[in-house]
Amino acid sequence: QVQLVESGGGLVQAGESLRLSCAASGGFVSLNTMGWYRQAPGRQRELVASMASLGRTTYADSVKGRFTISRDSAKNTVYLQMNSLKPEDTAIYYCRMLKGGYEYWGQGTQVTVSS
Repeated sequence: QVQLVESGGGLVQAGESLRLSCAASGGFVSLNTMGWYRQAPGRQRELVASMASLGRTTYADSVKGRFTISRDSAKNTVYLQMNSLKPEDTAIYYCRMLKGGYEYWGQGTQVTVSS
């Protein structure tokens, strides 16, 4: 059974950085499509960044040039480096694995950016 555990969220000021981690078990981050999503209060969950098994990455327009998704196969962990954070980045961030046609989600980690 796939389990995803996010960490690294917190409260930061605008312009600062955070790195989120998503530790996976029951599936390999290097063999499946991994993604970071976020959901702000009153808004739908949206894709932030994704990485396919062959390494191709995609980003939401709102985070291009500021956020970077990466993975460490040895640690079976996916990361989201977030730089130049803005108040509008405030949300719960979720990790997702797409494996065998099924999707698995972590419990989420809160990111709050103050102005």
